Parts: sequence; C-alpha cells; structure tokens
Amino acid sequence: MPDLRRIFAISGAVLAAALLFSLPRAVAQDATAYSVVDNASGHVLLSRDANKKLGIGSLTNIATAMVVLDWLDLSKTDLGAMVTIPPEATGYPENPIGFQPGDQVSIRDLLYASLMQSDDIATSSLALYVGRDLPTTATDETPMQAFVAQMNALGRKLGLRSTLFVDATGLELNERRPGYSCAADMATLARYAMNRSQFRFYVSQKARQISISHVYGIPTGYQLVNTNELLDIDAIDGVRTGTNHRTGPCVIISAAKAPESVQQGENYIITPRRLIVVVLGSDRRFDLAHQLLLSGWQSYDQWAAAGRPMKGS
Repeated sequence: MPDLRRIFAISGAVLAAALLFSLPRAVAQDATAYSVVDNASGHVLLSRDANKKLGIGSLTNIATAMVVLDWLDLSKTDLGAMVTIPPEATGYPENPIGFQPGDQVSIRDLLYASLMQSDDIATSSLALYVGRDLPTTATDETPMQAFVAQMNALGRKLGLRSTLFVDATGLELNERRPGYSCAADMATLARYAMNRSQFRFYVSQKARQISISHVYGIPTGYQLVNTNELLDIDAIDGVRTGTNHRTGPCVIISAAKAPESVQQGENYIITPRRLIVVVLGSDRRFDLAHQLLLSGWQSYDQWAAAGRPMKGS
C-alpha cells in the first residue's frame, strides 16, 4: 500500500513550487528573502532564502514591544503609567512626532507610536524605562543594554538562531556590530507576537490619537498613521514595516480567515487559519507581500486538503 503521508508531502512541495512560479516573475524575484507560514503550526508554505541573515530595521520593534508587554504582565504595571522622555532617548534620527526631553506620555501611547509610526524616541524611551527595572550583569551596564539582553533572551526562547538584536529601535548605531535576522526567524517572532491579543490590537490600527503632556505644561494630541499600507486589504490586520540601509525596505503582514470546523463523531475539530508573510529587502514590499499572501492561501488550502502533513511526518 503506498505511503499516503509521503505522497501528500511530495504533492504539497510540488504545489508550493507551482504557486511560487505562478507569481508574476518581476514580483517573485523582487525581494532578497521571504517566507509565508501557517501561524498555528509554523508550517512553511512559500519561501526564498528564508535563513539568510539580513538587516531588518524597525521590524525589531516587534521584539521590543513583546519585552515591554511581558514586563508589564510580570511587574503588574498599568499601560496608563506615564513615562518621562529622557534626554538619552532623543539622540535617534526618527522623531516624526516631535517628542522632547521632559515630555510625558503613557506606556500605551508610546507602544502605539513605536509600532504604528516607527518613532525611535518612543521606542527608546520604552526600552530605557523598562530597562531601569531589569537586572543587569557585568556586560549589561546600561538600562538599554539590559533591555536588549532581554530581547535576545526572548530570541533564544523562541529558537531564533539567526537573529541578533543590538538596539531596541533596530538602528545600526555601531556599524562594526550590526544586528541581523532572517525571514524564517521573523516569521517565528511574528507568530509569537500575533498570538498576544494586545499586540494584535496595536498593529491593526490604521490611525490612532495619542496624548502628550509637554514639558512646558501644554498637553497636545497627535494623530498617528500606520506605516503598513496593506491594513484591511484582504483581511490583513498587521504587523510591521521596517527599512534597513543594507537590506532595503521590509514588511511583515498577517491575515486570518474564519476557523475551519470539521465534525468527527460528536465532536468538532476547530482549526484557526492565519498566515504570516515576511518580505525582506524589496522596493515593492507591499505588492510582493500581497501577492505572496494570495498565493499562500492557495498553498494553504491544498496543504489542508492533504491533511496538513508536516516535514518529517
């Protein structure tokens, strides 16, 4: 009797290759690396150079936000707690909101500013605020170093073998020791983050009003606009954009469909359906990510029909 699992696995691989070549050629080759995975299982549906180490820019903020959210849970700190923007947080180039030292902003609004609009001042202020409460070692002499150590600890916990974080913002402040990751690791990180309801909510917002209490005592509001241009297209609900001077523009998106329900006897098996798409190094990152999502769903449907065979099964 033929080994049906092997046949299904081969069929899935053939289908994935066919779908890859069905992408418009200019689009399929217009990226340094990409990966499309099933969120629930991590099964890779489509990929190209997914383990190649590359700069990821502000995609780093996903790890930053998760360290902050994990710390909030452990410390029982409220999201509404106010953070004073420290002078050492204002030496970063990306400050679209115009934060100044002494301004006060809630942790919640700093997370929005970091995740939606890549504000480096917001991101570094969060890292310094949390880092001051973290234990330090001989090699982690500053709050930022202590915070980055926690980011790398999270990476080890998740099995991110081709990832090194060197700064909470993703900027390469030390050219001799740049950070890096790969499409496969970023997909794993995005899966972890998108399984947290708070994180999903932050990155799903197209616009958000935040409040700033300025050092001069005049409170103001600021309207954030998400840099992810694909939000709400074909149910895309996250996650993050980034740009690195070595790699180029990057993006991670996520989209879900209604869970699949299959009756087995008197019971129903409910399977969530969500895809993660990572694109690293593409001047057409949004077009490519969208095309990969559509092809990814086709590959997913065939894979599900084959019984969702996993590698090595």
